[in-house]
Amino acid sequence: MVFFSDPITYITNWLANLLISWGLASDTVLVIMKLLGAAMVCIFGFSLVIFTIWLERKLYARIQDRLGPNRVGPWGIFQTFPDMIKIFTKEYITPEGADKVVYNLAPILAVSAVLLVWAVIPFAPTVFGTDINIGVLYIVAVGSIGTLGVIMAGWSSNNKYALLAAFRTVAQMVSFEVPMVLALLVPVLLGQTMGVDSLVKAQDVWFVVLSPIAAIIFFISSIAEVGRAPFDLLEAESEIVAGFQIEYSGLKFGMFYVGDFLHAFTISALSATLFFGGWRGPGAETWPVLGLAYFFMKTFIIYFFVVLIRIALPRLRIDQMLNFNWKFLTPLALVLLMVTAVVEKSLIHFMPSLNFSAVGFLIFRSLVLLLTNILIIVVTAIFLRAYARREHVRVSQPRPVAVTPEPPASVIS
Repeated sequence: MVFFSDPITYITNWLANLLISWGLASDTVLVIMKLLGAAMVCIFGFSLVIFTIWLERKLYARIQDRLGPNRVGPWGIFQTFPDMIKIFTKEYITPEGADKVVYNLAPILAVSAVLLVWAVIPFAPTVFGTDINIGVLYIVAVGSIGTLGVIMAGWSSNNKYALLAAFRTVAQMVSFEVPMVLALLVPVLLGQTMGVDSLVKAQDVWFVVLSPIAAIIFFISSIAEVGRAPFDLLEAESEIVAGFQIEYSGLKFGMFYVGDFLHAFTISALSATLFFGGWRGPGAETWPVLGLAYFFMKTFIIYFFVVLIRIALPRLRIDQMLNFNWKFLTPLALVLLMVTAVVEKSLIHFMPSLNFSAVGFLIFRSLVLLLTNILIIVVTAIFLRAYARREHVRVSQPRPVAVTPEPPASVIS
């Protein structure tokens, strides 16, 4: 019965007891189990990319009314494997004059930065890599490694176009990290902890209900940081020939490709964890395997919207992206953070005088925070409407036409 309710923990304990029975020390067994867990997460991540590539192709075909993979295997499920063989067998080309160490290290960092995030994501009540009390800070710090990989790839390629594309990409990634971090502070305020698993346990009411604006800002800024459509002009194949990874080929290019798809799924997992309750659901604490099912169900639903946005929206120019970030998302995230902090502190301060039960206070707190977010949305819409009217008047006004003065009659004669 234990195996069916929590198979991963059951197998882990069985393997640990087996190694101890062979005479290994408990510390050695602990190190071996940690290494095996990290290896399993990596294998799972790479296997997940194989599935998500096929899934995105099928979703493109369904939504855009065209054919997707349908020849190699039933429903084309094996189409990704020939693509993998093609990537593995392509020639590795290193540009002349490139910094070989940095050039070869960049794609490794691009993948490892995403895999390191999975170390703190709780898949179920008993299934997680490690539970550290600064998990949110760890996620932000690890995300910077991907930025480092991008600038290393552009700098080491000995190609000015790759370098310029890397500068543009890093400018976008660093810019959109600002509202993303501000949005991440909202669940930290609401849950009063930075531990990721503790934030999941604190969501008696999903944080997306308490602060839908923070969830939307985090979702949009995460997509922009990954560089997926509509924020992918920096790497658009038809416009600037693949951007910072232009000089990469074979498996090295494939690692950037893997990092992109895995990062898209990772932001979906983070959104599900931080704002949609993660593994929480009916019976999840009693049957951890149900928590695993709830987590992936929520993650795949969010991932569907990531793919849908990529399919449906056109690309944005770099100036439009940065204006949208610095003039809209960042001020909105700052206002949301300050208002949420004031409201949450006020509720905690006046809680003893409200004479609510635990459930009553939870409902009252949820309604107050939700109404606060609705008020911010209304005020933002009013400001945007006034701004749009001013821009319309400015654009519609006729521009003065410069009139060239006529030369004097003496000059004409």
